[in-house]
This record gives sequence, C-alpha cells and structure tokens, in this order.
Amino acid sequence: MNRSRSRLEPVLVREPDPPPREVLDSVGGRVLDPSADLTVDGVRPRPTAYVGTSLVVSTLRDVEATVKLLQEAAAALHWTVALDEAFGRPTVAEDPGARRERTARLPWVTGELGLVRLVLGVEPGEAAAPPDAWTLLQTVRARLGDARALPGVGLDHVLQPGGVGSSPYHSSHPYHSSHPYHSSHGATQTYATAGSGGLQPVAYVGPRPVRHDAPDPKVGRRPVVGILDTGCGDHAWLSGVVDRTVTDGGDVIGYDDAATAPEFMPDLTGPIDGGIDDLSGHGTFIAGLVHQGCPDADLLAWRIVSSEGAIVESDWLAALTRIANLVARAHDGGPDGRVVDVLNLSMGYYHETPDDALLFDPTVTEVLAVLGACGTVVVCSAGNDATDRPCFPAAFGPWSARTPVLSVGARNPNGTVALFSNTGDWVQVYTDGAAVLSTIPPSFEGGLLPMARTEAYGLEREAIDPDDFSSGFAVWSGTSFSAPVLAGRVAQELVSALATAGPGASRADSVARATGAVAAAVAATA
Repeated sequence: MNRSRSRLEPVLVREPDPPPREVLDSVGGRVLDPSADLTVDGVRPRPTAYVGTSLVVSTLRDVEATVKLLQEAAAALHWTVALDEAFGRPTVAEDPGARRERTARLPWVTGELGLVRLVLGVEPGEAAAPPDAWTLLQTVRARLGDARALPGVGLDHVLQPGGVGSSPYHSSHPYHSSHPYHSSHGATQTYATAGSGGLQPVAYVGPRPVRHDAPDPKVGRRPVVGILDTGCGDHAWLSGVVDRTVTDGGDVIGYDDAATAPEFMPDLTGPIDGGIDDLSGHGTFIAGLVHQGCPDADLLAWRIVSSEGAIVESDWLAALTRIANLVARAHDGGPDGRVVDVLNLSMGYYHETPDDALLFDPTVTEVLAVLGACGTVVVCSAGNDATDRPCFPAAFGPWSARTPVLSVGARNPNGTVALFSNTGDWVQVYTDGAAVLSTIPPSFEGGLLPMARTEAYGLEREAIDPDDFSSGFAVWSGTSFSAPVLAGRVAQELVSALATAGPGASRADSVARATGAVAAAVAATA
C-alpha cells in the first residue's frame, strides 16, 4: 500500500458520535441539535453533549448580577435558576499581581478565579416545558443582541474519556440516523475487537520497571505526575508509587466515595450482570503507562470519571481548579501545597460554538494558565472519533499561547496514525496508543467464561478467559493511553534535573525546566 497517498486525502469532516445514551442518562445529559432555531447574531452552533439542567458560571464575573440576569430570562419561560449550594465555590488563591494582570487583559473580570454551578427547574404549579440550559443561554444572548455576551457563562458539557468502553468504540449506536451526530465508525470498529486492540488480558513475562532510591530531599526530589481519571487500583508495580489521598487543604479533589470506586468495584453498572464496567481499570492502566515511562516518578491519582464514563464539566473543572490551587500554593510556600510536574487528562468534549471568540472558556483557560505559570505540563488525549473537529481541553494548547497543553493522538504498533485517532492542526504529537500493554487490577475477574474447559492428567485446562485479569496486565487502545505514554516521557526527562534542583525553585525555573523536558520528549517521540 502506498501510505504517502494519505497526504492527498480530504480532511476528516465527520461529526463525532455523542456519548452512549446510558452515559447521558446517568448525568441528565442531552445532545444539542443545531437544527433548532436558536441561532444568535449569525453564530450557528454545532452538536455537543451537555447537562440540560445546569450552567457553569465563572467567579471571574459578578455572580450575583449574572444569576439575576438569567433568572429574569428564565421567568418568562416559567423556569427557575438558583445556585447549587452543595457544589460550593471552588477558587484559586492568587496573588494580587496575577489578578491585576487578568483584569487588564479581560476588562469584564471583577472577581477571583473559580466557578459556581447553577441549577434550572420549573416554577411551582406551572405547566412549562422542561428546562434547557442551551435555550436559556441563547434567550439571554438574544435579549442582549450579542452572541458573544455572557463571557464566563457556559453549558455544563459532558466529557468523554479518550478511550471509551472495552475499546474506543461502541458497536451499536443509540441514536437514529437523523441525529445531528453521525453514527458510522466504519473500519475503526476493528479496534473494539480483542486481538485488534480491544481490552484483553495478557501475560507479561519481562522485568518490572526499575525504581531508584529517592534523592536526598535537601538536594532534590522525584518528578510528580498527577492523573485525573477513574482513580487507581492495587497493583504490585504501583505499590508505594501512587498516592490517592492528596486533597486541597482538606477539600476532596474529585470523588472519594469508596462504594463507587471503579478501580476497586469493577461492576457498578448493572451489578447483577457480572460484567466489568466499560471504564473500570482505566485509571490503573494509565498509571501503569506513566510508571513504565518514568519508574522514578511519584503518581497522584484523583477520581473524576465513573465506571460508565460519565464526566460532568463542572465537577471536572472544580477538581482542576483545586489541583491548580494545590500547585500554586506549593510554589508560593503556602501550607499543604503539592508540586505537580505533569498532569494527565485523558478526556475531552466538543464545544458547540465554531467561533474562536466564543470557544475559549475563560475559567478553563485561566486555570490551565495558572498551572503553566507553575511549570506544570498538562498532557491531554486528542479523542477517538476519527475527526478533525477540535476536542477540548486538548485543543486549547495550540490555539492559546497561555495554556500549557500538549495534545496527543494515537499511533498503531507499526507507527502509522491509528484510524480512530482524532487529528488536525491542533494535535501536536502522536505516540503509541493502539494495542498498548499496561497494568490493570488483578482482582478483576468478570462474569464471562472460557469458551472451553476440561481436566486431564490432574490439570485444569481451558481456553483464555476473556475478562479474567488476574495476571494484572492487559492490552487496550485509545488516545487515553497515548497521553500517559507521553506524560511518562516528559517526567523521565525531568528526573536528572529534579534530582539536583534543590527545594524552593522559582516559577521561572520550573517553567524553563518543563519547557526543556517537553521539547526533549516530543523530539524523542517524533
């Protein structure tokens, strides 16, 4: 086959598939239909998945005035708008200089960096249509006569992990063909099959990664890699390597309910079926890839992804805000701070607005900028929808000089770009992501059985059990796994420098060190 012919192929213009219906239903999600007559100021939306009854509001705005504005518009629709008091108000504590710089750059900013969540309901006794966040948002913009009104107010998107299910794909689509998303995966479905990159157990017979003694803390330290995903389960390789307990001054980052932890309770969705849930093991697999790339790195595992793959943007952004607060406090010498050299984010969403001015959410980009100013490299998966439509947060990096994001696509074992991988000028680097080997909790023994089993000469003989992971290792595919491969390489490039860096490095030194590590890791990947 003449592989150079691919350079002549047209761009990938297909719309990505939405999250599966069961995932949307679990968070009250829905899909924005661009055919609805909600165009404002000539700006036409594109499909996206979002929570219908909530909005995300940046605390950079005047929150009280914003709520009042939304309530006035909602009243005409017989809806209510209120602050989600249980969600709280996660913010980043910054020095006055940083706030002054932001105010000069963004004149509408009046408050601190953070967010609140608003919940929509129906007025008591009214026979109103079910509340819809997109309808309300566009109603207010239409009243103001400006599609660019309300900066810092946006939909509560539903994010998808960069490797969904037992493969990056679902073989059956829950939507009709008239749905605004296309539903044909074509040949990319082959990656869903065990033996072609789908999740399957394997036996690893090589040596475990070699982890050296930690440097004297007076002289240096290990690299630290944060992983925001499904958490991390128990595995011999990761014992003493992963810390699951780090909080933001006592505030939990992500979720901490042990009863819903997919790395320890793999069958949470339909628990009587005996099957391992789609995303169970995802975080442990990612941690193993980082560990293989940099055995000397310490890993911090936070849980924000459910076993069925639901990620609500407001919850995700709250966790990201707390991580930024944690990192900023460490560099400012505050109590309970924690340095994070590399942060892995293997998830993403597609924004509904094609206009660049609307696309960049200020809360996300400003939080990422805080991390970047501290020298934290954020590595993001590009997505598995075989499209060139920008997926966020991966696409924030190339499109905004202030965000320290590396967007990573997936390669096949032979070095070609995986058919499922998203692509485009916003994807900065491609690395291994199809049929990669990593760790999975050895306690995972699903309900499927070997195709055949017998006994002879006192020996139990059977075919391979397709969901018995007691070996502790598996093969899987997705850009979810390309990101930690690169994250591990970036961390490995930091080992020598950090071993002699000494405590209390300045932010400028941390940024320079991170920049050099990224350049070296990307060059080695090319």
